[in-house]
Parts: sequence; C-alpha cells; structure tokens
Amino acid sequence: MRTSFDHWADVYDSVYSYVRDDILYYVKEALESKGPVLELGCGTGRVTIPIANSGIDIVGLDSSSAMLEVAKLKSEKFNFCDSRISFVKADMRDFSLLPTKKFPLIIIPYRGFLSLLTVQDQISTLQNVKHHLSDNGKIIISIFVPDLDMLVQEDDLLYHIRDVTDPESGKRMVLSHRSNYDNYNQIITTRMIIEELDDDDEMTKRFYRDFQLRYIYRWEMEHLFSRTGFKSIALYGDFDQSIFDETSTEMIWVAKMTPIESN
Repeated sequence: MRTSFDHWADVYDSVYSYVRDDILYYVKEALESKGPVLELGCGTGRVTIPIANSGIDIVGLDSSSAMLEVAKLKSEKFNFCDSRISFVKADMRDFSLLPTKKFPLIIIPYRGFLSLLTVQDQISTLQNVKHHLSDNGKIIISIFVPDLDMLVQEDDLLYHIRDVTDPESGKRMVLSHRSNYDNYNQIITTRMIIEELDDDDEMTKRFYRDFQLRYIYRWEMEHLFSRTGFKSIALYGDFDQSIFDETSTEMIWVAKMTPIESN
C-alpha cells in the first residue's frame, strides 16, 4: 500500500539537504547508549546511516516502501554487515519487532512525530515505544515550536522558504510553500513548490510535493508523556543542548518511562 510519503522519495534528500544540525547530536546519543538504536520514521536514512557509520547497530522503521528503498541503496555504499543496520517497513503507531527487541534509545527525528495527525495516533505510538524500550532507556523526539505568526498566514499566498543546493548533485532549487492552517485540529496542510534552476538562474523545472503535520505545544507534549507513562527528563531549545526558553524555535524532548511503584 502506498503512503503519502512515497512521492517524496526521489526529492527528499535534495530538498532537505540543508537539515544537518541534528545529525551529530543523534550520533552522540547513539554512541552513549551503546545501541542498538530504533529510529521511527527513518525515511531515506538521513540519520540512520550516520549512526550505523559510527559503529552502532540501528533499526530504521518507516511506513514508506519508496523511502526505504532509497535508504537501502544509500546504505549499500558503506558495505554494512546485516547486523549493523536494518530497515523495517511498518507503521510507528502499530508495529512489533520480532523477536521482541528492547532498545536503550528510540528516536523520532525531524518532525516525524508531527506526521501523526490525531492525539490517539500519538498515544498509540508512545505506547508502542514503551514495548520496545529497555528499562532505563530513553526516547528522543524533535519537533518545532508553533509560531503564531505562521499560523495566521494567508492560505492563498505563496511564501518563500529558502534556496538550497544539494551538496552531492549540485542541484539548485528554490523552495516555497502554500499552506492551510486548521488551528482547531492543529493540522497544517502544505503544498511545497520546488523550482529547479540552471547555472543562469533560469527555472528548468517546477513541481509540487504535499504533506500534513499536526503541531504540538510544549505543555501538550508534557501531558502526552504523562498520559502514556513517560517522564520528560530534558527539553532543549536546539541540538547544541541549549536551554529551552521563549526564543527557542525547536523542542528536543528526552523522556524515560515512569518507574512502576511497588507497594
């Protein structure tokens, strides 16, 4: 069955080639955990492969076959043995790794948790995480801070995001978006407009990719953890582990399972 992310597989790495600030942080956390690591929403292996390349065993799970195919092709360049890295097609809301494995670290990088569009989906995912987390293990989730200026943008206007250059292919692109904000359900429906440029800055191709995210506020995330048996142990405002404050645009959550009290 195809997913909404399949049509991103051919362009994801180019479009998001500028997203690199989080990789060293996840590699450091993976090394400290000693592995194995489970990554939910691994996509094309943007974070999965650097972790494996650092010497840590990792399982990358994603619901998109097309994204996983790209990840597998990329990983083949490194000649990883089968025990170092593996990719699993599954839904983060409802998966079971057999035989049942426990992980000291489970990560959901770069907006992956925001692809869950209902509170029940979020709860199901966190409950599933508990089944696969070792007793003293931790989960790390990175999401953005909802921007009130963004949430009142006009639906019918085009907004420039940034210009990007793929470091591997040299492909240059202009990224823009047109979004609809359902602030009642906290869902953003976005159409990204991608324009490829030649050496003379002339547009050679224009195409679209769509996605939806459900944004989450700080205290809402705290309640989600509490409701599913987790306790947040850290909240950072960036991947340099700076303190979260009113100027932060990122929320990097670190949580552990709440200990079961004995009578």
